[in-house]
Amino acid sequence: MKVAVLGLGSWGTALAVHLARNGHAVAGWTHDPAQRRALAAEGENRKYLPGIALPASVAVRGTPEAALAGAEATLFAVPSFALRELARRAAAALPAGPVVNAAKGLEIKTKRLMLQVLDEELGPRTAVSLVGPSHAEEVARRDPTAVVAASRDAAAAAAVQALFSDEALRVYTNDDVLGVELAVSLKNVIAVAAGIAAGLGFGDNTLGALVTRGLAEMTRLGTRLGARPETFFGLAGVGDLVTTCASRHSRNRRVGEALGRGRSLDEVLAGMSMVAEGVHTTRAARELARDAGVEMPIVERVYAVLFEGEDPREAMKALMTREPKAEDPAPADVRRGSS
Repeated sequence: MKVAVLGLGSWGTALAVHLARNGHAVAGWTHDPAQRRALAAEGENRKYLPGIALPASVAVRGTPEAALAGAEATLFAVPSFALRELARRAAAALPAGPVVNAAKGLEIKTKRLMLQVLDEELGPRTAVSLVGPSHAEEVARRDPTAVVAASRDAAAAAAVQALFSDEALRVYTNDDVLGVELAVSLKNVIAVAAGIAAGLGFGDNTLGALVTRGLAEMTRLGTRLGARPETFFGLAGVGDLVTTCASRHSRNRRVGEALGRGRSLDEVLAGMSMVAEGVHTTRAARELARDAGVEMPIVERVYAVLFEGEDPREAMKALMTREPKAEDPAPADVRRGSS
């Protein structure tokens, strides 16, 4: 197939390389003209994915419309805050065939998930989110990886599963779109907390507590909003949560580490070339939880550190000195096995 890849950061580039290695022709586009020129001239994304050569079947185009011309499938691989504008621009030129989203996040102003944004901008087209525990660097190296193709349309999910699957990338389908997209968005906030703990010098005990209690928070909110609880114990939930909280590749964890060491958020973000989705998602997640009446203490403390100037050590102390209670590792619906 010919696939248009709109967005050539680290993840978009890794997926473009993956598709090309599987025999597909890729027409890619990125918003930065200098980056487009560098990709075409160097045959490598030295800024975002150094050391990975672009196959000859990956072509870089000057506009989204040029990348979409003649395509049989479309992959949106831009940060969450850029998805709506790009989808609106691309809608008129969008070809028939699978539409895939690779972003993980919540739109700040609307609190919309990524497939909700695409639904609003693309109309009746059914899009699929391809998400899960997957670092671009490792997918590009062909490390064995498993992800989820999430869609309410089983046929659309199966088409994306077939497009991306090979011996290095195993794709499962899941029709709990709300649960999958919430899980992969919220885990970025917990990863910032994990990074803060690491930056403060805390070890594995603290990480284990944050991952476990973070999963409980994610599941509480998801089930309150109508997601299936078991989704949070799958690849999009605990799988992506553990990977993002523990990995050296995690941008969200790196942001937290820098904050834990005493740097300001503005200073941290100014030194980054890639987007840490957890920073944007924290605002929307906090509002979503408050609107739903769901207690998310880790999210609250991450918000306080990011946007209210709370000292990271005081934030950790606040979490540890909350009112004692019995452990409730999962909502009652999970324990009963119902949805």
